[in-house]
Amino acid sequence: MRESSELFMRFGPTLVVVLLTALFGMVGSLRWGLVFTIPLLVVAVYDFCQRRHTLWRNYPLLAHVRWMMEDLRPYARAYLVEGDLEGRPFNHQQRALVYARSKGQLDSHPFGTELDVYSDEYEWLAHSMTPNADVPAEWRVDVGSSQCDKPYSAALLNISALSFGSLSANAIMALNKGAAAGNFYHDTGEGGISRYHRSHGGDLVWEIGSGYFGCRKDDGSFDPDRFADNARDDQVKMIEIKISQGAKPGHGGVLPGTKVTEEIAEARGVTVGTDCISPAAHSTFSTPIGMLEWAAKLRDLSGGKPIGMKLCVGKPHEVFAVIKAMRETGIVLDYIVVDGAEGGTGAAPVEFSNRVGMPLREGLILVRNALVGSGLKPEIKLAAAGKVHSGAGMAMNFGLGADFCNAGRAFMFALGCVQSLKCHTDACPTGVATQDSTRQRGLVPMEKAERVTRFQRHTLHSFREMVIAMGLDNPWQIAPHLMSERINGVQSDSFEHLYRFLEPGELLDSPESTPYAKAWSAARADTFREVA
Repeated sequence: MRESSELFMRFGPTLVVVLLTALFGMVGSLRWGLVFTIPLLVVAVYDFCQRRHTLWRNYPLLAHVRWMMEDLRPYARAYLVEGDLEGRPFNHQQRALVYARSKGQLDSHPFGTELDVYSDEYEWLAHSMTPNADVPAEWRVDVGSSQCDKPYSAALLNISALSFGSLSANAIMALNKGAAAGNFYHDTGEGGISRYHRSHGGDLVWEIGSGYFGCRKDDGSFDPDRFADNARDDQVKMIEIKISQGAKPGHGGVLPGTKVTEEIAEARGVTVGTDCISPAAHSTFSTPIGMLEWAAKLRDLSGGKPIGMKLCVGKPHEVFAVIKAMRETGIVLDYIVVDGAEGGTGAAPVEFSNRVGMPLREGLILVRNALVGSGLKPEIKLAAAGKVHSGAGMAMNFGLGADFCNAGRAFMFALGCVQSLKCHTDACPTGVATQDSTRQRGLVPMEKAERVTRFQRHTLHSFREMVIAMGLDNPWQIAPHLMSERINGVQSDSFEHLYRFLEPGELLDSPESTPYAKAWSAARADTFREVA
């Protein structure tokens, strides 16, 4: 009996289709049904005969339900299964906040927090009994050390690195127009400056990765002349050396030649139809001093614009090696962007996303301590990137040492992204992360640009309200003792006690008294290797 039921489950659907096809064929008034049954019969026969998929071969027709459910799983889970706080990497409440602000809708939440305030998911900022409503309407931050001739006045929230190729042309145009309207910058990502980044004149930060796209020679090495041509463009405000990114730190990449279109080739400076390779490491330098000498060269070639680096922190001693190199050579970077391991927009190997890289909080604290402890912080601005999507999140980052923030996926949500997790398949349903022209068509740049501007403006408004509630004069006064988190259900403490924040010059005066004594001792300006 059990074997019979199993056989019916396997071949029952096919048998039903065969019987219906025969019935429709014999009864003239029902022959219209053949329009539905014959294609199903063809699929069933194909499933039974093909050799590639075991399930199709053993369960003709029926097995296709499994593939259908796999495709629908992200949507069913997001809309039918998940609670407001359960989704990953962004839960429904976080996404809804971005959607509401980008559309100019009410972003208030009824009936109190859904967080368990006695669990470790709860963190809070200390408000004041005397809120300060006399703060400026807007803050900006001047990025540029004493070695920079053309400092840039940056907004406190900007668009993180989003390359054309990873994102669609319409998405890039919408982001750039939104940035131009809101007076904040748009990071190009390492894919080079495309015609779409230039489309509306929004401020650009040109990110240069190991592939040197937009400034490379035919052999893939750095081309100073091409760099100078692009870097001196008035639309380019800063240059960012990409060391690593949160989603896949220490990992290169290959864009297959089949995906290298004329537009992508134009932006990246490669040949149409050839593999586009991003090595894991840069070829222009191999030591901390070498990196800084190259940074100084970039600053000169760009006409004196700010030069920074972006990294996801890995080995602490390597950060300290860069710090020592800056002190020994006298060459300083103008800014550093810390990308957390929770960051990411496009595709990355799951092992890298899940197990490589330091989370933003720890990485930001370490780099902050490196700059403050070495006395370099007054020269170098610090930015935070990694799941930034709210004013409260920005406030937390400022309290840990950030001077400004960058967001990637939040701006993708503002464009209409629904977190379908299809970024790497070229099948993004909202036209954000795809080169499929039929899918891109649904994303209207002029309409979505307004959402980009609104999201950034309303998020900064929320951030400003946080500063007001805390009774401070500006966001740089947010300090670790004003932020707290739970240790367990009955204990909590301020960040000041949970994490170590170094005093100015402490790494120089008494490194042995810090948690970084071993890493500081192992760092040397002429090598990234750990010195015994």
